Parts: sequence; structure tokens; C-alpha cells
Amino acid sequence: MSAMRYTYLGPEGTFTEAALRTLPEAATRELVPMVSVPAALDAVRTGDAAAALVPIENSVEGGVTTTVDELAKGAPLMIYREVVLPIAFALLVRPGTQIKDIKTVTGHPVAQPQVRNWLAANLPDALWESAASNADGARLVQEGRFDAAFAGEFAAATYGLEPLVREIHDAATAETRFVLVGRPARPAAPTGADKTSVVIWLGDDHPGALLELLQEFAVRGVNLMRIESRPTGKRIGNYCFSVDAEGHITDRRVGEALMGLKRICPQVRFLGSYPRAGVAPADVRPLRPGTTDGEFLAASDWLTQCQDGRF
Repeated sequence: MSAMRYTYLGPEGTFTEAALRTLPEAATRELVPMVSVPAALDAVRTGDAAAALVPIENSVEGGVTTTVDELAKGAPLMIYREVVLPIAFALLVRPGTQIKDIKTVTGHPVAQPQVRNWLAANLPDALWESAASNADGARLVQEGRFDAAFAGEFAAATYGLEPLVREIHDAATAETRFVLVGRPARPAAPTGADKTSVVIWLGDDHPGALLELLQEFAVRGVNLMRIESRPTGKRIGNYCFSVDAEGHITDRRVGEALMGLKRICPQVRFLGSYPRAGVAPADVRPLRPGTTDGEFLAASDWLTQCQDGRF
């Protein structure tokens, strides 16, 4: 049964569930809500689920640190695909509640920066308290513990609530990126519009240490799409870096960059190469001269000829 089970950040009615249901295979899987991102990922680690969908990045707030940290530690997991979902909130209340009645509000911590201006303009005196997820906030309103919750409008029916205000967002183009995570296996074949994710650890701290890591990508023409520093937990000032790069591990430029990092870093964790959401190969910018697979192969052949005395 675990092969047919996907977990996600619950409870029912989260944006994560909405994102998961956009995947074609979701219609044939048992979708199991979990109380937290770590719980969803641990179910995959223990074999209780085949995969988990979890949020990893928001266009307003940035990285979802719980997910970033969980992927960097513990038994290795791998990202197989991503989903990008536009985000707009509704203010969910119990039937009969009016805006003047709202004294307390709740939602996921990542939601607060996305509605901060709306709150200041419309509910300046309301007390905010975070919930484990937006849908969990809706559940807490249903139970009477808060007056209102910021969640997806689709969660209202599940929890017997009403959307008092719809389409709330400080940034009209806000979106959240989710990743489907499973146990390590061979990455899918490249599509021509791929992304590779890794976590890299600095060795000794010295001037230019981070630059040395970045140059492994730069000199091979690998574009970085995201880089985020996270504390390792060892001591103040000790960090690892979560990185998304354009390309697939089977691309020569990407593979050589990862080999370069492996030589100079105490630890490199490969998190997967997977298709970029909503991007077709035709949309990908042309590679810089000297960075195509053919040019890497030609350079390797030339070196072999020099070693053989055939130049």
C-alpha cells in the first residue's frame, strides 16, 4: 500500500493538497495529510509512503526553512518534480461573523508576510497567532479558538466556514513552489528544461570561501536560480547552502560543477534533477559558448589526444 500513498502537509484543505491534486498521478494515489513537513517526509523515509509533497519556496517570503532544513539532514531524500501554485487567501470565519467582530486571526507563518499590508489596513488591532498550516488555522476557527483564518477559499466548505473576504494578497503575482520528494533513485531523463538541487557545506572559513564554491558553477556556465544559507547547528557562523541550478546532472557542465564541489567541500548532498514547472525547452535561454555537452566532449577528446601524442 505504501507505493500508492502520498503524504502532504495537512490537514485537508491546505494549498499543499491543492498543489498535489494538480499532479496526474494524484487521482490514483491515497493522499494522506500529515501534521507537519517533517512528519510528511519521515513517512517517506520509513517506507510508509512513496512520496511527499511539501512547500519549499514562496515568491514573497522566500524559502520554507522547515523543508530546506529537513532535506539537508537525516536519511537522504530526492526531489522528483515541482509544482508552482498561484496563491491568494480568503478570510475564513464562522457563519454570521462580521469584520468588526474579528479580534484574533491565524494562518501559517509563511502566510503572514503575504497579507501584512491587508491586515494593517483592515484589521490593524487584530492579534495574529501562527498555525501549523493554513488549513489547520481554519480548523482552529471552526473550534472557536480564533475569529478568522487566512487560508484557501476551497478550505471553507471542509471546515464549515464562510469566506468573508476573497482574493487577499499584498502581491498579486504571489506563488508558492512545492516539491514531490521520494527515496533516492536514478533521476529521470533530462527534458531540456531541468533544475538540479544540492546542499553544500563550507570547509574551513576563510576569505573567498563562498566565492570558491560559486566559481565551480560560474566557470562552467551553470546559472544559479536560488541560493540560501542555513545554519548547520554546530556553532554560530557555521552554514551550509541550499542551491538550485539550471540543468540536469547528466549535463556535462552540471556534472563537472558537482564534481568540483565534491573535491573542495566536506559534504555535498544531491537532492535531485527534475523538470522545471511550467517551463518548456524552447523557453530555456541558450547556453554560453563553450558550455554545451558537445564542447565539453570535444575538449576531453583533445586532452586524450595530447596525452597520446596525437595532437
